[in-house]
Amino acid sequence: MPQTAFERMPAPAAAVDHALSAAEQRVFWLDDATAERHDALTGRIDTDLVVVGGGYAGLWTALLATERDPGARVTILEANRIGWAASGRNGGFCEASLTHGYDNGASRWPDEMDTLERMGAENLAEIAATAERYGIRADLEHTGVVKIATEEYQRRQLASARHDDRHVFLDGPDLRAMISSPTYRAGLWDRDGNILVHPAKLAFELARVVAERGVRIFERSRVTGVRRVDRGVVATTESGAVHADRAVLATNVFPSLLTRNRLMTVPVYDYVLATEPLSAGQRAEIGWEDRQGLADIANQFHYYRQTADDRIVFGGYDAVYHPGGKVRERYEDRPESFRRLAEHFLTTFPALEGIRFTHRWAGAIDSCSRFCAFYGTSHGGRVAHAAGFTGLGVAATRFAGNVMLDLLDGAKTERASLQMVRERPTPFPPEPAATIGINAVRWSMDRADHREGKRNLLLRTLDALGMGFDS
Repeated sequence: MPQTAFERMPAPAAAVDHALSAAEQRVFWLDDATAERHDALTGRIDTDLVVVGGGYAGLWTALLATERDPGARVTILEANRIGWAASGRNGGFCEASLTHGYDNGASRWPDEMDTLERMGAENLAEIAATAERYGIRADLEHTGVVKIATEEYQRRQLASARHDDRHVFLDGPDLRAMISSPTYRAGLWDRDGNILVHPAKLAFELARVVAERGVRIFERSRVTGVRRVDRGVVATTESGAVHADRAVLATNVFPSLLTRNRLMTVPVYDYVLATEPLSAGQRAEIGWEDRQGLADIANQFHYYRQTADDRIVFGGYDAVYHPGGKVRERYEDRPESFRRLAEHFLTTFPALEGIRFTHRWAGAIDSCSRFCAFYGTSHGGRVAHAAGFTGLGVAATRFAGNVMLDLLDGAKTERASLQMVRERPTPFPPEPAATIGINAVRWSMDRADHREGKRNLLLRTLDALGMGFDS
């Protein structure tokens, strides 16, 4: 079977050992940001809107609710700490796409793609405007993202893609002159469709803003159930309860409070490394002066970007589903995945041999079969939910907040009327079929990466059924 670039040009084992020797099992973004702490809920309180989940989706929903009605009483209940899960661990790629890329959306909702593309661009612009309006300090960088081809068939794909003032094609020599890597065959620079952010700072700053606007935040307050009562709903925690007119469920990868949604998502673990800050000489060796986000276009892909203090965060490739579909802290330490990432990093940037990684971490992605978020209501229309962002939720969570508020209002907005919003994805099968099926798909995707992208019968069948698996 043909080898990939990372197999044709393996990094020296001794260099990999050295690079990983000082890496600690810690999330760089959470180490690099300071958050205000909030008390746990005790006793009963009343509110207009209760938001379950203190990640991006919950925080954006709370902010948007106060902007729609400045007098609204809004309460957030978070099981752990604000932003501690996916919102504080992701790569910080704030992408305009609401559909996990154009191709995925066009294959599912071709008649809506012009609208979805417009709404995605508007949503991204509104995120930047919100940051400006409230003084959100989250290291926003308007550098765009370059999709990288490391194989000849991928170069042909990028060469035949849409090229215009926004989408700039860079053939191998031009791209390598910009960013020095022997693995690069070509790139497609989307100059406007992505804003890089510091993920933890974004979460913490959104929490600051909503608290200043009167939103009550309770941490260490895991919701054990939501039930309907005569005048609304009650969200119950281990030590208290919130009586609200309406509720939003923004629990991401964690088990849904709605039985109907338990098989709609699966937790897929993504692994990440962060280097020590690069020296001036190391930076000169690799170029990359425009600081774009980078991601190769294989099925098993890497994503990487620079930080404000000149580190490189490098993640992806392995997307691991652990049998049983549970979210467990022990799954975050997977030495074979960290070693593979280090090998691929040094293959990508051999000039950085001798560098050390300071942080290694992982997080669970709420993957659904259509690759992008799904929405709905329950409890007689008093509870709205969104989940299934599948790794591209940094910007899409704000859109989801607006959708959920529209659904609670019963408003016939353009957003709420979308087929994309009204449809539900195909659920995953129960265990053990889920483990068998997902691992078969992962094997097939790896095989496709070794066969010039050619998809086998399993992948083609899932494509026809509108199902899939992605990191």
